[in-house]
Amino acid sequence: MMTGTTIVAVSFLYLLLLFGVAYLGDKRADAGRSLIANPTIYALSLAVYCTTWTYYGSVGRAASSGLGFVPIFLGPTLAVALWWFVMLKMVRIAKTHRITSIADFIASRYGKSHLLGGLVTVIAVLGVLPYIALQLKAVSNSFTILSNYPAIVMPAKVGAGSWLTDTALYVALIMAAFTILFGTRHLDATERHEGMVAAVAFESLVKLLIVLAVGIYVTFGLYDGFADIFSQAAERDDLRRLMEMGAGGNGYGSWFSMTLLSMLAVMFLPRQFQVAVVENVNENHLRRAIWQFPLYLLLINIFVLPIALGGLMTFAGQDVDADTFVLTLPMAQGQGWLALLVFIGGLSAATGMVIVETIALSTMVCNDLVMPVLLRFRGRSLLGREDLSGVLLGIRRGAIILILLLGYLYFRVAGEAHALVSIGLISFAAVAQFAPAMIGGMYWRGGTRPGALAGLAGGFGVWLYTLLLPSFAKSGWLPAEFLQGGLFGLEALRPQELFGIVGLDPIAHSLFWSLSVNIGAYLCVSLWRRPNAVEAGQAMLFVDVFRQSRPAGGDFWRGSARVGDLLPLIGRFIGRDRALHAFADYARMRGVAGVEALQADAGLVHFAETTLAGAIGAASARVMVASVVKEEPLGLDEVMNILDEASQVRAYSKQLEQKSTELEAATRELRSANDRLKELDRLKDDFMSSVTHELRTPLTSIRAFSEMLLEDPKIDLEERKRFLGIIVSETERLTRLVNQVLDMAKIDSGHAEWQTGEVDLIQVVEQAAASTSQLFKDKGVALELALPAQVPTLLADRDRLVQVVLNLLSNAVKFVARDTGAVWVTLSQVADGLRVDVRDNGPGLTAEEQLVVFEKFRQGGNTMTDKPQGTGLGLPISRQIVEHYGGRLWVESRAGEGATFSFLMPCGKSTEANAQAG
Repeated sequence: MMTGTTIVAVSFLYLLLLFGVAYLGDKRADAGRSLIANPTIYALSLAVYCTTWTYYGSVGRAASSGLGFVPIFLGPTLAVALWWFVMLKMVRIAKTHRITSIADFIASRYGKSHLLGGLVTVIAVLGVLPYIALQLKAVSNSFTILSNYPAIVMPAKVGAGSWLTDTALYVALIMAAFTILFGTRHLDATERHEGMVAAVAFESLVKLLIVLAVGIYVTFGLYDGFADIFSQAAERDDLRRLMEMGAGGNGYGSWFSMTLLSMLAVMFLPRQFQVAVVENVNENHLRRAIWQFPLYLLLINIFVLPIALGGLMTFAGQDVDADTFVLTLPMAQGQGWLALLVFIGGLSAATGMVIVETIALSTMVCNDLVMPVLLRFRGRSLLGREDLSGVLLGIRRGAIILILLLGYLYFRVAGEAHALVSIGLISFAAVAQFAPAMIGGMYWRGGTRPGALAGLAGGFGVWLYTLLLPSFAKSGWLPAEFLQGGLFGLEALRPQELFGIVGLDPIAHSLFWSLSVNIGAYLCVSLWRRPNAVEAGQAMLFVDVFRQSRPAGGDFWRGSARVGDLLPLIGRFIGRDRALHAFADYARMRGVAGVEALQADAGLVHFAETTLAGAIGAASARVMVASVVKEEPLGLDEVMNILDEASQVRAYSKQLEQKSTELEAATRELRSANDRLKELDRLKDDFMSSVTHELRTPLTSIRAFSEMLLEDPKIDLEERKRFLGIIVSETERLTRLVNQVLDMAKIDSGHAEWQTGEVDLIQVVEQAAASTSQLFKDKGVALELALPAQVPTLLADRDRLVQVVLNLLSNAVKFVARDTGAVWVTLSQVADGLRVDVRDNGPGLTAEEQLVVFEKFRQGGNTMTDKPQGTGLGLPISRQIVEHYGGRLWVESRAGEGATFSFLMPCGKSTEANAQAG
């Protein structure tokens, strides 16, 4: 038998371990070496979402509705996909305005309203009480079951015994004590609790490992793996029943409503807002949380179905609550220490939730309920006290105790009416009411304070009527007739069949009506009245938070203040030393020598207000700062003028960005042009070198033979004729060179003369072949022509086309080997026109040479000839001639296998049209 003393002793040791982790986290934070400045720890802290509901309740729901537990974790997975847009904006807003809770967030957005913050706090407290009751129920029941080990005895009905003998009461008090130790040991102006976050991350890891251990034991210890347990369940028909989509919490309507609820809950539950937004130390941690948090949800649920099926088969015919299968399965197999670990895991899950939730709620109660009342009725006495941090801590500690006792009260009153999951869904539906005001406030400037009040009040009222009060009625604390006709006995007002809508489960029904009323009231009331000056200012700060490059809020204050009034005021709430340190940091940021040199301008007033907001909330901070400064209220027109100026600044900034972009583009173009000029300059040098070489060779010959004829009159007639022939030949060579340069210049400038007429391409090829025949004979190169009998005529410049073929033939004969070289010319008619191919058996062109062979002044390198001949203008000129008439010229070659230069000319009128277009 597992004694209660053993269970309590191990539980206290574990709680002390958690406290040790928290203490270490706080010490590291005080030393400037944050323990939680790690994205994985941030992602683990988000797993506070997985409470005893997940730990015990998921198996219980799976045992009754199969896959009906999946939407509770599918919703957060879907919501996380939007976090880089929605949650990131929440985090940025919270950091900018020192926001410490959901109530503070909503109150700040809508004009820093005390009334709105108070309403949000009431909704949060009443909405989360069922969730806290769920944790107390789970820990109390699991303690009772484990203390009877090895026998499996279900706990007695809640309320059957005295309050003083109820385990849940003592669990509540112990959790209250540990929450006070974890979260209210001192007051922090930033409301960050690094030690608490470290402890929550640790407990998230612990409960995950224990659930995996139980799952592995059941799946691979009691059975032979997933296939075995599923096959045995299929024989009993349990598997088919649990996998079937239908009624019993596994219908399509239930899936949709629970998915939507969990999507909203993972962002708007007070504890989730606390760890995801308030405790965030680095916005970039969201990047890893986007995939690590869904991975955690997958791992903690991977064995839910096997455990549920194992429990159904093990306890068939026995009165064992499915919510306890995680604990009772090890007990039934005599695994006492594993069962004790399961209890510790459940205690860990409950403790993490209760600590974070009650800290968040106590902050809201202090800042948005108690402080506004104290400021209204005891404002002067408060201002007269030197240190109010003790008062604030006392309020928060009292709120923690009160919240946990109220949670226990709900457990006693309505705890038996619902299973664990159903209790949690009641809370989910309550916090879903925050979504319209928060999301609308972040993205819509038209949202107003009356609109938010109307939406929240309407949605909360519907939730109260359709979900919370029926839970009391099912427990016998309200008349049974309430479920049949509500408070007025009317069928149309049945709380769970409102206005005759039937077929929805209670959660889906309440969610539909509450959110419909909430969103409708928020939109209609906001559209009915324009935002006032304060609301318009706050709307701009929230909606445009990513566009702000300086501290927000200073533009929306006008008046006079003194540093000597602001500093003591802040010191009363957060301590004089902390206040001095904060003001000194602000002075350094502003480039001021010290606190004494600070000017009490709008920026300092805004800084003081946001600093104080971290301790007592935005609405209360505004009241306290207003008590020591003289403020001149701004009208809506003035605020709109400020907003217009801000818009103009943003527009000017956009213009500067556009100009900068244009300047960068122009710089890139200039850089490209400069590179091109450098390339042209290099090509020009190559050209001048090549042309100089080509000119020098014939000129040298002409000069040498002319001097010989001049100086030696004895040269005979035959020798004289030979010398004169050489001189004439070299002169013609010079003429061709000059003509090529002139041709290229004319073509490039568009001033070339084109004598267009009908051209027979057969005759063109034959003429070019005849003109170069001597070149082929001198080098011993074979030339073969393959010409058809007849081809269509072209409309082109005959001489230019002859020049093209001449260039190709001269090029071919230049690079083939002497005596063994061969060149083949083929003329053919194809679909696009007439094609001429000039193929040789020379060394060919490499891939790199093919890329540049048609560029001006470029020739094949030493791979083709020992010394490049010509200017490198023949091929570029030929390509421009062909392209002038709409044709194209290209080369196909492989190194060592010869080259084929081809050009294609369109026939008939198209040639003329292309020439005119050119």
